[in-house]
Amino acid sequence: MKVLIAFYSTFGHIYEMAKAVAEGVKEVPGAEAILRRIPETLKPEILEKMGAAGFQSSIAHISEATHADLEGADAIIFGTPTRFGNMIGQMRLFLDSTGPLWVKGALVGKLGSVFTSTATQHGGQESTILSFHTTLLHHGMVVAGLPYAFQGQTRIDEITGGSPYGASTIAGGSGERMPSANELDGARYQGRYVAGLAARLVS
Repeated sequence: MKVLIAFYSTFGHIYEMAKAVAEGVKEVPGAEAILRRIPETLKPEILEKMGAAGFQSSIAHISEATHADLEGADAIIFGTPTRFGNMIGQMRLFLDSTGPLWVKGALVGKLGSVFTSTATQHGGQESTILSFHTTLLHHGMVVAGLPYAFQGQTRIDEITGGSPYGASTIAGGSGERMPSANELDGARYQGRYVAGLAARLVS
């Protein structure tokens, strides 16, 4: 049973969350976690000016996501940074290319789930995930979030991401904050939850 984790990460925050999601997936017997990165659309010189070139080079060993990866998975967990309350452009372009999969209903009945990051506490974590769900529903996917059974999302003793729509992290205005232990726990829970649901659907 294959769970694809298709992510785009600019500076590493979403990548750290993606690795935690994969850890959760692997806790489910028979589940295989497959990490794939969404293709980059920015030119190298732009990434260099953004200060993102070094990180992008560090994940170059991870294969780019393809339509075949989507079609071959039993569940797909997408990870995207937030841009103005929506998914990042690289993710949008990738999803917009999946028309051929939609035409033949290749993703119908598969589990779909989303996690994200924002610079601030109220930077659009929930709107990003909810608007992402629209695309999943158009593909006929079964949408899964992050249940309140993960009680870490109810914490008020610290600043933390996480909502019933999916795991999330707060990166800070300059990307200075990496995912907290609680946020990574939420990502692991989401991976385990989605993989468990997918296993039941496959059986």
